[in-house]
Amino acid sequence: MRFTRRLFVAGALAAPFVTGRAAIASEDTQGPVRNNISAFRTHEWRDHFDALGVGIIISDTTAKVLQHWTSDGQMYLYPSSVPLSDELTRRGYTEVVEKRVNPSWAPTPSMRERNPEWPAFVPGGDPTNPLGTRALYLSWQYYRIHGTHDTRKIGRRSSNGCIGLYNEHIEEVFDRTPVGTQVKLI
Repeated sequence: MRFTRRLFVAGALAAPFVTGRAAIASEDTQGPVRNNISAFRTHEWRDHFDALGVGIIISDTTAKVLQHWTSDGQMYLYPSSVPLSDELTRRGYTEVVEKRVNPSWAPTPSMRERNPEWPAFVPGGDPTNPLGTRALYLSWQYYRIHGTHDTRKIGRRSSNGCIGLYNEHIEEVFDRTPVGTQVKLI
């Protein structure tokens, strides 16, 4: 058999299937752990809450990830957008107080000051609506966990205070989240 570049690439791609191990990383690697830019740590809900109740959402604004636990203890993980700056970021405990399908949007007074060119109102279902297809309203005024039509925002500091998810992800979370779900932003 003649050794070619095509054969080399095919062998490298097949290695994880033949050996049952990843070709690049292995479980017995010695030395320091190296994290790439997408690395993050997950949280245990028990470190933040006394009881699971009807469910828990923890949004880690540093890792840009949202963890959702249902009342039966199932945990789901989603990439998220987070506020642009620490000044716009509220941290602490809150809860889901309302849920809306195709929510309408109006900028807060402080948003209007910073961006007077923004529209005063965008109806629900409009493709320019920054709340996307679903929104979970928190007990803090103006704070939401919502979808977005602008998928470039996910995984970045890009919001004016809210936590954003891909529309398909907020629809999953929305369907599993009852009013009263405990929320913590860290």
